[in-house]
Amino acid sequence: MAAWPLPVVGLVVVLAMTTLVWLASLVKRDASIIDVFWGLGFVVVGWVYFAAGDGQALRQPLVVGLVTLWGARLSLHILWRNWGRGEDYRYREMREKNPEAFPLLSLLSVFWLQALLLWVIATPLYQVQRRSEPLALTPLDVLALALFLLGLVFEAGGDWQLARFKRDPANQGRVMNRGLWRYTRHPNYFGDAVVWWSFFCFAAATSGGWWTLASPVLMTLLLMRVSGVTLLEKKLEQTKPAYREYVERTSAFFPWWPADRAKPDPGR
Repeated sequence: MAAWPLPVVGLVVVLAMTTLVWLASLVKRDASIIDVFWGLGFVVVGWVYFAAGDGQALRQPLVVGLVTLWGARLSLHILWRNWGRGEDYRYREMREKNPEAFPLLSLLSVFWLQALLLWVIATPLYQVQRRSEPLALTPLDVLALALFLLGLVFEAGGDWQLARFKRDPANQGRVMNRGLWRYTRHPNYFGDAVVWWSFFCFAAATSGGWWTLASPVLMTLLLMRVSGVTLLEKKLEQTKPAYREYVERTSAFFPWWPADRAKPDPGR
């Protein structure tokens, strides 16, 4: 495998890992474990690319360290959040509609599809490790680090605030619009997107790194239009009548002042 181009090695590693996770999902009858793997997949690929690089520039160990922090936190959070809840409704509905074909269907449309998306989104990690020039950190690297910290605050902070809100029985059925959730309906998704724009900036700081622009664009589109905001809000509007009012007052993705500051909702 050493003779293969490094991106091919990364793709093989990702496909192999997701296939193993798929086999585990068949045993557990729970395809949701792919969600736990998502963050860790980037960590593994990041270290594969780092091991093949020359490590001469400070940004190279910095980036692999940052993606490890981001990916490990995300996977641990999803593992904790999903523990004991059973299979996610998206996969459960797919299983109920196609009970006999579900194993193969889930491999192709869930596990391997996510593997391909992960591989494409991880291209800034590859670029950083393959190009060490310039060796010194640039202003773009400094911007990238600032964006990463901002994104992590929104993503991890939003997750923590929502988990804390849900732990209070008095908030059952209410809509979370406090803290970061007061300024965006999805601070965790916004933060996730910003993190990947930061990795793109690290890649763009290297020679010829602008080609990885597809990575943050794809991640942002997925979060805003596919598996993130759009999908989640359909469910919330069906299960929480007060969510419509929250939608009318609060920015969907990018943080902004609520439309009606004088009427804070008592309670997502």
